[in-house]
Amino acid sequence: MQKKFWKSKIRGLVLSLLLPLNALSIAFVPVSAMAQASTPNPNRFLGTITTVGTGLLTVKTDAGVERKVTVPDGIKLQRIAPGEKDLSKAATIQFSELAVGDRVLVRIAPEPNTDPVSAISIIAIPQADLAQKQQREREDWQRNGVGGLVKSVDTGTGIVVITSGAGLTQKTITLHTSPATILRRYASDSVSFDQAKPAPIAVIQVGDQLRARGTKNPDGTDVTAEEVVSGSFRNISGTINTVNATAMTLTLKDLVTKQTVTVHVGPDAQMRKLPEMMAKILANLTKPADSTASQTGNKPAMPPAQGATAGGPPPGAGGPPAGMGGPPTGGRGGDLQQMLNRAPAIHIADLQKGDAIMLVSTQGTAEVTAITLLAGVEPLLEAPASTQNMLLSGWNMSSGGAEAAQ
Repeated sequence: MQKKFWKSKIRGLVLSLLLPLNALSIAFVPVSAMAQASTPNPNRFLGTITTVGTGLLTVKTDAGVERKVTVPDGIKLQRIAPGEKDLSKAATIQFSELAVGDRVLVRIAPEPNTDPVSAISIIAIPQADLAQKQQREREDWQRNGVGGLVKSVDTGTGIVVITSGAGLTQKTITLHTSPATILRRYASDSVSFDQAKPAPIAVIQVGDQLRARGTKNPDGTDVTAEEVVSGSFRNISGTINTVNATAMTLTLKDLVTKQTVTVHVGPDAQMRKLPEMMAKILANLTKPADSTASQTGNKPAMPPAQGATAGGPPPGAGGPPAGMGGPPTGGRGGDLQQMLNRAPAIHIADLQKGDAIMLVSTQGTAEVTAITLLAGVEPLLEAPASTQNMLLSGWNMSSGGAEAAQ
């Protein structure tokens, strides 16, 4: 029973450390009017303009297929603002106003097998408008975003409780959802926000990773959620066995399951390495409170976050990538997030056999896709006497050889 308890604690520690480094990017802010019109239909498709010629477009669809589209004179061309729900507010534009990078919904003639296809109408969202919308979304997620692991879900009241941080930095956050709250769920095989689908609160499970943004109380422990995205992911720890930088893969043995896992490292994977001193500070921060108190008689002193401002990240510090909210800033939770955000980014080529790492990935048994990888975690395993057994019970680096994951 005690062993099971410590394994649960370790899992929380790993994910709590990695959650602030979330690399699940929001590459495209969904646009309500276009999204509503983009239900499967062979006579229309949604995508991004890649080339513009004389009366001809090349559009890369969201399915990854490039399609040539002729644009006859006189067809309806419209522009709509990101997030606009009413197509009656779309403005008429000229073909010359379409540009590479614009998002478009293309309706085509009923012979979709021709090449190129002929457009009947096009609704566009300019790239510049999208960029501004995405920047506003990023800033809002950073200011008003929270994140953590789901502790409980009450589908009747719409209340979701999450925990964020670890050890002395841990806090409990209560989220209040309503019918107006946008609820999304990550696809089981994808780390991309634009592939997250609408899903009811009932699909959120205890232990899920969750991000939300909305109106927070002063200490960030109570949030009226405007938007929530959740997903079930896997956490893996160990030491690296092999690294193939060309193939962007590595292998490790999961120290919990003892199974060898192949980890695919895609372009969206966020990888950081803790400097030794930072790792030692984090190891101290994430000790159980009773352990720290028994050794020092009080809480450990927090090093000031360089350039930190009250209630927010330090100037110039990177916030959650592309709209993802991390744990609330300010206080110990904010300091922990800021420390992790300042850890140097690395590439798979910087990793070597024998490096210890902690990883959050998509679900899978033998093969997974990396979401976030944290290297330089050896000091986190050097717990004091009161917590050493707890850490080593789930981090037995000597068992099964050297393997770990990104």
